[in-house]
Amino acid sequence: MSKLKIALLSYRSAPFGGGQGVYVHDISKALVLKGHQVDIISGPPYPKIPENVNLIQLPGLDLFQTFSFKERVKIFWEKKSKTRFDYFEFCSVLFGGFPEMATFGYRARDHLINNSDYDIVIDNQSISYGMLEIQKLLPLIEIIHHPITKDYEHDLQTNNKLLYRFSRYRWYSFLKMQKKVAPHIKNIITPSLNSLKDISRDFKCNSSSMNVIHNGLDVDIFIPYSNIKRDQLRLITTASADVPLKGLDYTLEALSILKKEFCEINLVVIGKLKQKGHTSRLIKRLGLENSIQFKTNLTKKEIAEEYACSSIAIVSSLYEGFGYPVIEAMSCSVPLIAANTSSIPELVGDYATLIPSRDSTSLAKSIKLVISDYEKYKNIAEKGRLHVIDNFNWTKITEEYESVMYKIIEDYKNANL
Repeated sequence: MSKLKIALLSYRSAPFGGGQGVYVHDISKALVLKGHQVDIISGPPYPKIPENVNLIQLPGLDLFQTFSFKERVKIFWEKKSKTRFDYFEFCSVLFGGFPEMATFGYRARDHLINNSDYDIVIDNQSISYGMLEIQKLLPLIEIIHHPITKDYEHDLQTNNKLLYRFSRYRWYSFLKMQKKVAPHIKNIITPSLNSLKDISRDFKCNSSSMNVIHNGLDVDIFIPYSNIKRDQLRLITTASADVPLKGLDYTLEALSILKKEFCEINLVVIGKLKQKGHTSRLIKRLGLENSIQFKTNLTKKEIAEEYACSSIAIVSSLYEGFGYPVIEAMSCSVPLIAANTSSIPELVGDYATLIPSRDSTSLAKSIKLVISDYEKYKNIAEKGRLHVIDNFNWTKITEEYESVMYKIIEDYKNANL
């Protein structure tokens, strides 16, 4: 098969801010290793670029680098040669919206109209109006990790106050666009069968337009470091504090229960604590200030080393379209306790302890059980690493991507003869 020139679009790609930047980095690296040429076309913040991958920056206003009204006005005012997209972006943010997906889609469209020498375009979940025009110009694959309708649903469940619900309505206003665009996208890749089902229902997409290809993991970095000693009472989880979807509250409540019996038990959270936010207040109310560490801006190797220090990994998410922390923990051979919800059972197979979601008591009991019979669960975790190596290695995943890409390119050519 011929090697491809691929445009990989990403409306924002923060290298340490969650799955978006991780996915863009890893899939571009994997495709280049197979001999393809990859240009990442990204809005700010920009991703960490693997070797031999080209970055094309599409500057937006990047107004979410600050939450100061004064600073946002300054950013907008100082930008030279403002476009209509800049005005829309500024006004939308001013009134509580999140317009980056829409404005990036238009900027990407304009760029590709003038730079159309690509074999295929892969867009990382903007699901924007610009993509409908791009797929007329070039073969397009839309990556939808999960429908953001799920984030919106869980956000609304946390607070019934009218002002909060209105703020969430404004923030998630981009969903109107995505619900209009998604059914007209001809080719979608999603990382789990559960996401396929939810995309079909919430976005009214035909499942025949979708392919399920798991995300991959660098199993040579996420390894069990035998030279690092595990702390038998150290737990680890990955969660964006104050994001209800991640279910961190239930892990904190379970830790509070366990402190009564295991006074030295402690938790490392890979994520950032929002000062004076909901999670900060909950930690104080539960008296856990000296039992929790939050760690941010870690490299993959540093995250793997944190797993190596820990005896049990916890994923208490209320919903995961895929869930990198699940396969990261398994790849590091750390006994995993995870919520039995969404895509998680699909990923873990028989190699994790599944518990009901939103149940801190069950979580505490499961943690105690693993501590009491650690060798048994350690053996299960070691088999879990083999499961990850077999199913989530990037060589296998990239070959699945190639198969889909070549077919889409061929179908596009036949349709435009």
